[in-house]
Amino acid sequence: MGALHAHEFITFDGVIDDPAWTTGHEFLPAMQAALDALTDRCTAIMFGRRTYEMFEPAWSGRAATDDPLAPFFNDTPKYVVSSTLTEPTWRNSTVLPYDSDKIRRLKEETRGDLFTSASGTLVRTLIADGLLDDLHLFVYPLTVGAGSRLFPETASPQSMELAGSTTFENGVLYLHYRLTPGVA
Repeated sequence: MGALHAHEFITFDGVIDDPAWTTGHEFLPAMQAALDALTDRCTAIMFGRRTYEMFEPAWSGRAATDDPLAPFFNDTPKYVVSSTLTEPTWRNSTVLPYDSDKIRRLKEETRGDLFTSASGTLVRTLIADGLLDDLHLFVYPLTVGAGSRLFPETASPQSMELAGSTTFENGVLYLHYRLTPGVA
């Protein structure tokens, strides 16, 4: 059975929406290595529709010479959780409506782990339904005030166990948490 991992770029005040605010902090080789370690164990990707529609044009034309993550995003099977998208436009993509039982079966049938990035609505739903196993947060040392947060005020309490952390030279903190479903 595969574990489901979510990777997020997040501000110190919890904002995860369009991370244009990351541009003031160089994406360091050590950050790439942490992301590579995560994606290397994943054999499938899960996206929400909006993230899929942002990632597809950004990644589908890239090669490994452009970005080391290009083969992962282009060659790995992708599952797009959507009630509105009907035809995927990116190779190796399958559309599925949100159904917690189907996602649970997908986790059971996947050899290796599943990866998701961004996809805030999907990640919040996966957490609420006890389907997300691990959170991988790159916490940027800044606040932005307004924006979509990983944990909105209406979120149910959630306990996590710290599985690892790294501080990068640019001040970004990598936090890896294991979620403990049903425990608050």
